[in-house]
Amino acid sequence: MEHSASKQQIRSYIIQSQEEEIKRISMELHEGVGQSLFSILTGLQLVELGLSEPHLKNYLHEMTQLIEKSIQEIRLLSVELHPPALAILGLLPAIKSYIKLYTSTFGILVDLESTGEERKIPEQKSVAVFRVCQEALANIAKYADTSNVKMSLVWKEEELRISVIDFGGGFVVDEMGNNHVTLGIAAMKERMLLTGGHCVISSKIGEGTSVEISLPL
Repeated sequence: MEHSASKQQIRSYIIQSQEEEIKRISMELHEGVGQSLFSILTGLQLVELGLSEPHLKNYLHEMTQLIEKSIQEIRLLSVELHPPALAILGLLPAIKSYIKLYTSTFGILVDLESTGEERKIPEQKSVAVFRVCQEALANIAKYADTSNVKMSLVWKEEELRISVIDFGGGFVVDEMGNNHVTLGIAAMKERMLLTGGHCVISSKIGEGTSVEISLPL
């Protein structure tokens, strides 16, 4: 028993370390690269105002548009890596802001419903739940061939239950080899087990896939 507990501690430590690194990269992108680009953009816009030659003005305008696009992409990537809303506002606002980003990127509408009173969750656990939801939505975008997803959060006194249903093509869970999807599913289950919760994935051909998450509160 002692041996398996230490293995679990190691797995938990690895995931925690990864999250810290992801958070650092996210901050570096937003505060570092993003801010530098913003300073360059402001400078170029000032130069553009002072130019009189039309061809140079047009060229500079194209450059400023490209930098604006890069800033936007960095912002999105930073939020995707580690949503600031998660630590500041909590799990539900973080999921809402991610869904906005998800719909604008993939064109998949997510019908989100939350019932019961939202509770404060320790950051380590809320990050785990967020990552599992993120993985479930990413898999839908890659494999499900659907434009609608139903997601529900049910807050109870003793637990939070989340379901993500895609109404897509579905797959046979037992027939999948060792590929990215099965590894992703294993990681989702592992993350939830380390929080003391569960993640159950079921799928039927032609009916879609459902991911059911439970987290004790």
